[in-house]
Amino acid sequence: MDKFTWFRQFVVSVPIILAIGAEAQPGKPNIVFIFADDLGYADTSIYGSNVIKTPNIDMLARDGVRFTQGYVSHPVCSPSRAGLLTGRYQQRHGWEFNPAGRDRVVGLDIGQRTIADELKSLGYATGMVGKWHLGQGSDYHPMSRGFDSYFGVLAGASQFFETLPEGAAFARSDAPGPRSSYNAVYRGREPVQVDEYLTDVFTKEALDFIDKNANAPFFLYLSHTTPHTPLQATKEYLDRYGHIKDMPTRVYAAMVSSLDDSVGEIVDRLKDIGQYENTIIAFLSDNGCAGYIGNACSNGQLAGFKRYHQEGGIRIPYILSWPEGFQGNRILEAPVISLDLMATFTAAAGDSAITEDSVNLLPYLTGEEDTPHDYLYWRSGPTIAIRDKRWKLIKFKQSNFTDDAVDSTGRLIPPIDGWSTDAPLGFLTVLYDLEADPGETTNLANEYPDIVEQLESAHANWNEKLPPASEAILPGLRSIQTEIDGKNVQLIF
Repeated sequence: MDKFTWFRQFVVSVPIILAIGAEAQPGKPNIVFIFADDLGYADTSIYGSNVIKTPNIDMLARDGVRFTQGYVSHPVCSPSRAGLLTGRYQQRHGWEFNPAGRDRVVGLDIGQRTIADELKSLGYATGMVGKWHLGQGSDYHPMSRGFDSYFGVLAGASQFFETLPEGAAFARSDAPGPRSSYNAVYRGREPVQVDEYLTDVFTKEALDFIDKNANAPFFLYLSHTTPHTPLQATKEYLDRYGHIKDMPTRVYAAMVSSLDDSVGEIVDRLKDIGQYENTIIAFLSDNGCAGYIGNACSNGQLAGFKRYHQEGGIRIPYILSWPEGFQGNRILEAPVISLDLMATFTAAAGDSAITEDSVNLLPYLTGEEDTPHDYLYWRSGPTIAIRDKRWKLIKFKQSNFTDDAVDSTGRLIPPIDGWSTDAPLGFLTVLYDLEADPGETTNLANEYPDIVEQLESAHANWNEKLPPASEAILPGLRSIQTEIDGKNVQLIF
């Protein structure tokens, strides 16, 4: 072999090795996954907010790849997290609905391997900081699910502070109060007292994990509770939005600002220790913004909110950055889903964990391929949804509940054994052309019956391989009635 040929092969092979993470441990990328809670699609400036400034998230997007059609597998917190951490649609292992407090005694199926399990087996130090929401018992605890260390809230939410500091504020009826045993903060398996603003505390703990593991490949899952309710913020963040008169909007913007600062501190620390270039950073939200907090949050032009299978409930900010692995400062429009992080992270670590549902995105990030999924699927009890590259089909359970069926929180009062997944009044079928109508304003089901039939058939083929919704670990207890396309429908979540 002549010198030129050898050199050319060497130059070609090195990027490939870096891209797939196939070297020995020193060449493996660190992986940092930052998960926001109830952050709307348009609640960062890079995704279109004219209210909230997020310079650090924006810079991360410019250094990496920003997906415009990134999705989660469920429109509420806990099932979305169950899907993401296993790389499998959560219906496959029974975590189809929010636990509604029942995660005190049950949790994510212990037979399921998590991203942390997989990366730990590949030599990674694994740490989690923040919200878990997948079971509080010993067998379901993060440190029983692949994480070497844990600091955070095992429940679905908690107070950001227990007493209101000087200059801090809350919105709605979200006055601070003592944390209960259910929403306590834990270090490892023991509850601890936390007096500082919770977002800032989580960030400090994440930085400490990075410092302790700077010389080994590490996986950090930083699962913030912000901007989930309660709406609470400190003076530091509120002062940035003093011009906003509406208090819920001001507090919410301040909370997103604290999240943005957290992203900036993580990036800065990685740069300080010389690991930024070889660190994969993923930034996502667990679902769309919560419509029940009013106009404080925004999904932009997207219809629906958290709880809804419309785009505003399931399409989320989705950013991936890895300076050594793929070219940044790009926008990709192909539909992807949070489930894909399992295969992507483990492929970068050198040994892809193959599931039925998770797609390794590295070939798409490097330009080798352009369509990760033929279809994306959703199911929450009787509600089903499916999309291909262009079309989106949703089938809603029709309802006729009166005001007497609604409790003080606006939810439908559930039967003792949970909601039935049957639809005695039938279904409302809607079909949207997402290329022409991303806001899902025009139902085209009657105009394109062939497309409806095609998508119904594809969803049925997927659904028949799953346990029925009636066999979910947690029956659906939480539900609302809303109007879609002029019809009353019931959402069970």
